[in-house]
Amino acid sequence: MEQLNRFDRILAILIQLQSKKTVRAQELANRFEVSLRTIYRDVKSLTAAGIPIIGEAGLGYELVDGYKIPPMMFSKAEISSFVAAEKLVFKFIDQEMKNHFSSALFKLKAIIRSSDKDWMETIDKHVVMKSIGHNQQNKALPNTLTLLFQCIAQKNVLQIGYQAAYQSDITIREIEPIGVFHESNHWYIYAFCLVRNDYRQFRSDRISDIKILDQMQFKQHPPLEEYLAERELDAIITRVVIQVDRLFAHYLHWERKYFGFKEESIKGDRIEMIFDVKNADMGFARWFLMFGDRADIISPQSLKDTVKSLLQLQIKRLT
Repeated sequence: MEQLNRFDRILAILIQLQSKKTVRAQELANRFEVSLRTIYRDVKSLTAAGIPIIGEAGLGYELVDGYKIPPMMFSKAEISSFVAAEKLVFKFIDQEMKNHFSSALFKLKAIIRSSDKDWMETIDKHVVMKSIGHNQQNKALPNTLTLLFQCIAQKNVLQIGYQAAYQSDITIREIEPIGVFHESNHWYIYAFCLVRNDYRQFRSDRISDIKILDQMQFKQHPPLEEYLAERELDAIITRVVIQVDRLFAHYLHWERKYFGFKEESIKGDRIEMIFDVKNADMGFARWFLMFGDRADIISPQSLKDTVKSLLQLQIKRLT
């Protein structure tokens, strides 16, 4: 981020202290790209100015409960970011959370200046977020994400009705949710399943029923970040190289990021694309079939064989 002068950085630290209960010095140092020693000096300057900060280096800092700084003025860039956030958020969350977000946004608009409200409304009329093409939540459950977040915060056990991709029947699961992450246009819940006695991930749009139980979680679980990092390490990566007709290549720019795209280069009238793929012989192969008449597989041979097999099966179904 752009380096702030000391006055602006100290003011930003004060705002961040008001935004959450406890803020660690390392968190502040990472955000402002300065040393821990600099953060210690800045916090000392705030306390010297009469700001009631409690805590110490290594443990984190927090404002005395009840202390509030006066409302802050927002810059035009910050106000514009609120409009962008609103448009994006509404495409990725459930209906109940949309209602809560709208309520919060009304409170935010209530404290900004009239001229800034005009700025915000003008931008809002000229920004459109088109449909992403599918529902990320079960329409019959307008509060899935809301309940999940509540359950994670309270550390309750959650009961869900779930239909796995390989099953036609809905099964009842009791899970201890650990975290929620968004990947490939879907929300996933990482949880300890009490039925399977193991860690599992569940796709939110496959949940048909959801209920927070009075029962509290009894296990100490590793953080979500650890699970996601281990998943990346355990994944079998295949280097895939394809060449696509130059005039057609731009049609792949949006979807290729979901298949491990790394880089591209011009090879005459073709574009060579390199991918590091987790599921080359199934997911990538089926994606390749969508534009196979405009592309060639350079490597690996196993991917060529898989595509041939899929084409042969398709031909049989068409005869």
